Amino acid sequence: MKLRPAFHVNGFLVLLAWLVLTLVFGGAAAVGYVAAAKDGNTPALIAAIAATVVVVALALSATGLVVVDPNEAKVVQFFGRYIGSVSEPGFFSVVPLTDRKSISLRVRNFETQKLKVNDADGNPVEIAAVVVYRVVDSFKAAFSVDDYEEYVETQSEAAVRHLATTHPYDAHDAGRTSLRDGAEVAEELTVELRDRTEMAGIEVLEARITHLAYAPEIAQAMLVRQQAAQVVAARTHIVEGAVGMVGLALDRLTQQGVVELDEERRAAMVSNLLVVLCGDRATQPVVNAGTLYS
Repeated sequence: MKLRPAFHVNGFLVLLAWLVLTLVFGGAAAVGYVAAAKDGNTPALIAAIAATVVVVALALSATGLVVVDPNEAKVVQFFGRYIGSVSEPGFFSVVPLTDRKSISLRVRNFETQKLKVNDADGNPVEIAAVVVYRVVDSFKAAFSVDDYEEYVETQSEAAVRHLATTHPYDAHDAGRTSLRDGAEVAEELTVELRDRTEMAGIEVLEARITHLAYAPEIAQAMLVRQQAAQVVAARTHIVEGAVGMVGLALDRLTQQGVVELDEERRAAMVSNLLVVLCGDRATQPVVNAGTLYS
């Protein structure tokens, strides 16, 4: 069984017709009962009973009046059987004696709790995400799962846990996606949640990580590790620049004939320049008042 529109007509027209017919047949029933009681008129009594039956039927038909709010759907059941859904906003009349269940079609968001899981490298991390979703199939939302809101919450936490266990907090290898790669991780989480919630008639619009941190017991150690990695990266960049500057200086000195150095003095100059350029403290210059080889 799948989603289908339920039979419905304009409620105002039905209400107007109901009032008119109720007054007409109600009055006819009253007149018939009075005539039958006064004169013992059997035809009048039969007509009054028939009018009464019509009034009762009209009263039952009034049970089909329903109001549908914007961004809402009414799932209509007739004695347990699904007969359709009404998703147009307004005042309508559906099949009488039916049960109507309201399903909100508004966009909703849900934020998971901070979950403590081990990432792909086995490090304990705290992670949470926000999920933006809406109902697109009121039939599935009403009958495929017990409670679609609780279903979305449970599946969201399961998807976040799975995401955390398949990616590391930090990617130390090139080409490896980490939990800190926001766009890639968000897209992966959104796709997984769409697959998980499709059977409940839910469309996941977006899912993003809102909290990501190492667990408190290893946070300090990981902070030291990150700082060390940054220091190494900075030093690597400095050394690469210093080597380029030293090579440029030696080439310019040679091209312009400023000075000619043998291999030993050339190595000494390279060493001194590297110390000056790569050092993390200001250097003190030493003036050589003698010869180059003294």
